[in-house]
Amino acid sequence: MAEHAARPCCLGWDFSTQQVKVVAVDAELNVFYEDSVNFDKDLLEFGTQGGVHIHEDGLTVTSPVLMWVQALDIILERMKASGFDFSQVLALSGAGQQHGSVYWKAGASRVLTSLSPDLLLHKQLQACFSIRDSPVWMDSSTTVQCRRLEAAVGGAQALSCLTGSRAYERFTGNQIAKIYQQNPEAYAHTERISLVSSFAASLFLGSYAPIDYSDGSGMNLLQIQDKVWSQVCLRACAPHLEEKLGSPVPSCSVLGAISSYFVQRYGFPAGCKVVAFTGDNPASLAGMKLEEGDIAVSLGTSDTLFLWLQEPMPALEGHIFCNPVDAQHYMALLCFKNGSLMREKIRDESASCSWSDFSEALRSTEMGNSGNLGFYFDVMEITPEITGRHRFSAENRQVSAFPGAVEIRALIEGQFMAKRIHAEGLGYRVSNAQDKDSGHWRGISQQRHLTGACRCVWRPSICHRHCQLSLCGLRIPSFPWPCSWNRRVLFRGGEVSPKSQISCYPNPRSFSGLRGPSPTVRQA
Repeated sequence: MAEHAARPCCLGWDFSTQQVKVVAVDAELNVFYEDSVNFDKDLLEFGTQGGVHIHEDGLTVTSPVLMWVQALDIILERMKASGFDFSQVLALSGAGQQHGSVYWKAGASRVLTSLSPDLLLHKQLQACFSIRDSPVWMDSSTTVQCRRLEAAVGGAQALSCLTGSRAYERFTGNQIAKIYQQNPEAYAHTERISLVSSFAASLFLGSYAPIDYSDGSGMNLLQIQDKVWSQVCLRACAPHLEEKLGSPVPSCSVLGAISSYFVQRYGFPAGCKVVAFTGDNPASLAGMKLEEGDIAVSLGTSDTLFLWLQEPMPALEGHIFCNPVDAQHYMALLCFKNGSLMREKIRDESASCSWSDFSEALRSTEMGNSGNLGFYFDVMEITPEITGRHRFSAENRQVSAFPGAVEIRALIEGQFMAKRIHAEGLGYRVSNAQDKDSGHWRGISQQRHLTGACRCVWRPSICHRHCQLSLCGLRIPSFPWPCSWNRRVLFRGGEVSPKSQISCYPNPRSFSGLRGPSPTVRQA
């Protein structure tokens, strides 16, 4: 019981694809409580795999909305049983998986405002959703709706300039259009449409929480310059859509006090503030304390790059979102499907399935790979849309194969070169200042030789220091956290921290060899 001793704190919630998670952080930014509910393991009755249902067409992917509610019930009951002192919670916020959407049935608002503290949430909200299985970010069944939306605004580039992205199948506007076209009765009986983030905030608020600017800019509906819904996009998707969405708000908005349900059932203070929830990607930018000129790279099954921008250049590839920290600025996000699985394939083929041999290959080859460069896409890439393995010699001629060690460095430097090229296409400019990065490495990214290859491409003199992360969208100064669940690299412009250690310097002569094939990549 001592570990739950009374201390003022904030709660951060994460409604992700596979789980709901909570962390409690005290005034000194120490994490003193955490818990999670895994949908596949803890809620077997919903029959999900990876937190979702993949339908027979292989394109439609949904999650049961009541599963998310029941997961919240389970965590709160566990916290109560453990003796957690809810009376000390000053505020809460959180994140939700981006692009998921929730459809509240007519009359649901009355239920939210009159919840009985004697019953669990999922028992009282069972009849509150016109669509019981929510489309999520993995859904790719709305190609027809995407093409219609782009045509309505004058093409894909016009839509990107307006909303920050060309039409994507997972984006909420296109999901809404599909529901309206295929299930008009359910749409007609929907009084409010939430994103997963604003849905979660609504549960705590006891009324419909507004969609925040940052998560809202991942819908193909929000004008990212003006921070208002685009009337032409709304009309292209479904009728009466603006009233179903409500007005968007800045991502750091305090929405109000927590619902009396949580005060009476769990003992939250009546003055506990609910801060707007946002999407998981914007929350990562906020939680990692990125600033203008910073870049974060997440190395996972898919590699993700996100960065802070002041003057974005929306393109056909990648996304521009409203910045969750500064409403006058923006964030860019790029997703690369050929990530860790591609690295594992090259490891198996060229390093005898050994990460140690993989690292030795990087150690034995110079930065810049003597001008040899490769781009490897065994599955259709997102950025750009291309497949195949493309190798270029120092003379800028395409070749069919590289020796093993050259292949490994070509893969790694090529992956980071692609990230740089597309980041620059969205408005990022590499600074001449001495940059620094922070990372807590796990798996392959624990190898300094991999980070050295990355630094060579991005051209800074590099230092290395311990990473500080915040989780669950809790937008407060970040706190130390062992991030074994993810792997990120942060590149920051500015002076070297006194606490940092110089770990490597790129070789300018090697770097010059990376420039040759880049026009071919742009062409692709």
